[in-house]
Order: sequence, then C-alpha cells, then structure tokens
Amino acid sequence: MSTLEAMTLDRVVDTARYPLAEPESDAVQAVVDRARHELDTVGCTVLPDFIHPAQRDVLRRECAALAPRAHADVETVNVYNIAVDRSLPAGHPGRTSFERGNAFVARDRIPEGALISRLYTHAAFQRFLAHCFRLPRLHELADPLSGLVLNVVEPGKEHPWHFDTNEFTVSMLTQEADAGGIFEYCPNIRSAHDEHFPDVRDVLEGRGERLTRRLTLRPGDLQLFKGRYSLHRVSPVEGDTARHSAIFAYSERPGVIGSVARTRQLFGRVRPEHLAAEGRAVRGDRLLD
Repeated sequence: MSTLEAMTLDRVVDTARYPLAEPESDAVQAVVDRARHELDTVGCTVLPDFIHPAQRDVLRRECAALAPRAHADVETVNVYNIAVDRSLPAGHPGRTSFERGNAFVARDRIPEGALISRLYTHAAFQRFLAHCFRLPRLHELADPLSGLVLNVVEPGKEHPWHFDTNEFTVSMLTQEADAGGIFEYCPNIRSAHDEHFPDVRDVLEGRGERLTRRLTLRPGDLQLFKGRYSLHRVSPVEGDTARHSAIFAYSERPGVIGSVARTRQLFGRVRPEHLAAEGRAVRGDRLLD
C-alpha cells in the first residue's frame, strides 16, 4: 500500500478501532471474527463508528449535497420486484403491493473525490470486507450506475419490504431521519431452495414479529448484510429530515452489470453497457426474483 493510500484511509476510517492497513493484526482479526459469527447466525453485522470522528460531518454534508441528484419515482412494487399484475395464486405474498418511495443517486453522479467513493474503491477496504464475508476477494461492479449509490428516503416515504438481488450488501448511514427510517429485517426467512411463502406472508400482513429484528444505526456505522435471503425494509421516515445511506455494491465475480429493466426502474435510464450485457446474467439460485 502506498503512503498516499494509507494517509487517505487514516483520514476516512477510524483506524484506531479498525486498522484496515494491518489485516493480520489482532484488532482486525477480532472484528472479522465477530462479523463472521453474526453474518453466519443472524445475517447482519454492524461496525459502529467506522468513519473517523473528524469526517462524520463531511460524510453527512457531501451526501446531503448529492441527494438532489437522485432519481425519484414513486412506484408500486412487491417484495420480489416482479410485475405486480403477474398471475399468482390467491394468498401468494407476491400479490401484496407497496409504494416504493426511496430514490437513488447513481454512481456516475457521485464524484470520485467524495468520501464514499474513496472508500468504495480502496483496496484495503475491499480486502477487509472480503475477509468478513469469507470470500477470497471482492470485485467492484462493472455497472456504471449501481456499483456505488446513495439511497435517499424523504419524509413520508419508505423503502418497503424486499429481497436483494445480490447475496450480500454493504451500506453506511450518512444522515439520520428525525424519526422512523428504521432498518428492519427477517434473518434467513428463505433459502436458495425454499421461498417459505407462509412466513413472508405473515410479515407482510403484520404477523411477523417473531421473525423480525430492528437495528438502531448511526451516521458512520458500517453495516454488512446478507439480503438475498433476508426480507428487509426501511420503515416510513417521519419529521423534516431525509434518511441518507450509501450502498457499496460488490460481487464475487468481475464484470457484473444490472439488467436493463431493473436499472431503468431504479435510475430512470440505462447506459450502453446495460444494453450490451442484457441476457448474459448468471443466476445462482432459482428463487422467484
């Protein structure tokens, strides 16, 4: 690692707690061991105060300045992100619809010098995340829009119950809402071989307390999450302040680009890379979404 990389990392991350430049240190190994245990057991782990204290206000201000660049389009969705008018049997959870009101700032509208951009591309950060997820390495998405995004949930809006396309997600709250905006999730409610529709339906119909966990997140906390098999949402935001969170998207393999339909749904546009990659996606399971 170059001196410049190390200095940048020290300025962005609280390296006294998380010395990422020393991956073999006892401190880092303890964090990795805890993260692995929590990811294995409940599908989620939070690394509190990951961002250096001197940078937390910078983090908030930079992302707040980016928020107006978000593509906002309230739409009707279901937990599987499939057509809501799709023919499904009575009682199927995919027949329950919600209004998705969160918006996304695409990667090509986030400056390379922004704190979240520097972190997303940093080799030590990627290596650390790979260790936490028990992977040999991670790859930045080749997708020019969805590799790194800012998720914006304005007051009165929510990011309703859904599953992720990727098996794992890395995110960081950058601005708290005045109230609401709570991250709620149902660990391992489904598997690669079983959708467990009755449990999903219970959650959607308000009978899923036994299955649901809630997290209190603070700006600068780093969250690692297995969202492919865990139903999750951000509850409606209340008050006058929007909820902002950065999402760092990586893959186990290089060259990953999102589908045309999903990309247009999230960002309102596609790029030539999406058109060229259409139809080449490889599915790792046979789940509905």
